[in-house]
Amino acid sequence: MSERLPILYNKKPCYDIVFTQSFDALWEELERLGCGSRRLCIVTDSKVNELYGEEVRSLLEGKCRKAVKYVFPNGEEHKTLDTVKEIYKYLIEEGFDRKDMLLALGGGVTGDITGYAAATYLRGIDYIQLPTTLLAQADSSIGGKTGVDFDGYKNMVGAFKMPRLVYMNLTVLRTLEDRQYFAGFAEVMKHGLIKDSMFYEWLIEKMYEICERDIDVLQEMLMKSCTVKKLVVEKDPTEQGDRALLNFGHTIGHAIEKAKGFSLYHGECVALGAVAAAYISWKRQMLTMDEYYEIRDMFVPFYLPISVEGIDPKEILRLTKSDKKMESGRIKFVLLKKIGKAVLDQTITDEEILEAVGEIYFSDEDAHA
Repeated sequence: MSERLPILYNKKPCYDIVFTQSFDALWEELERLGCGSRRLCIVTDSKVNELYGEEVRSLLEGKCRKAVKYVFPNGEEHKTLDTVKEIYKYLIEEGFDRKDMLLALGGGVTGDITGYAAATYLRGIDYIQLPTTLLAQADSSIGGKTGVDFDGYKNMVGAFKMPRLVYMNLTVLRTLEDRQYFAGFAEVMKHGLIKDSMFYEWLIEKMYEICERDIDVLQEMLMKSCTVKKLVVEKDPTEQGDRALLNFGHTIGHAIEKAKGFSLYHGECVALGAVAAAYISWKRQMLTMDEYYEIRDMFVPFYLPISVEGIDPKEILRLTKSDKKMESGRIKFVLLKKIGKAVLDQTITDEEILEAVGEIYFSDEDAHA
């Protein structure tokens, strides 16, 4: 059964998130957006293309003015301006103009790249999100943040560009490898921790069904998770205030991601960053010791890491200071006042960060203890 969650921008309808269990209704949704007279370009990576590229293209063939597909190599290392440049070149050669549209078919990397290309090609054309990973469905496809990495620094070049539609076929989650699937769950857990303690408890209660990928439970889970993000994004669409709460776990998480050369998935690094942020929250007497350990240990049944090896804590500290969320030389850090209520803090010290990284750092000495 399909469900729809409308997203507002400046208190006016902006786009819908459609939760469904096939691609069958995709053209009907595109037709509502007047796509019959448009050229449509599916942007996808090589891995997703093999699974769904032709299926989606064939649904559009003969219904719109033109349906083409641009495929780039799979992997975070291709989330660069060079890839965006190749998309520009392809669109120019295919004659795309401002009334045409891009379709981002894939995970967070594809959504971010396609959104940024849409925001900047001819000063802006429409795009829609067709997220195929749990991370993209729960988080990155919603809210209009687009961008690319620059010299290994996460999302340093970007723009806010709202999609016209987010269409989620939840059955694609069954084709994800286990590690990638559970990495996406970190963003779901984040939403409960920062804004909805009842949702957090529901996730624990539904642990078995989530791990087994029960589609109906996943649909309910994503509706709840996306509702949290909807409320935050609608209140602060361009991250002037509360939207920064969505960065819980990301400051240290992004630093670990870079330090490990992107060998860990983004969601795995968010889980590590969330544990570190919860640790600081405990040390500041915002969380109890029991709450901290419960948060930490609740990542484990979902196959997410709570410790990491092969990092230098001092290097992690240095990398947090190059994070794009720095403001006037201070890190905008997200802490938990309690489970279900996050707060922004710009008073975190270097010593606190080093201690928190030490909490999740699994050293050679630990291995031989």
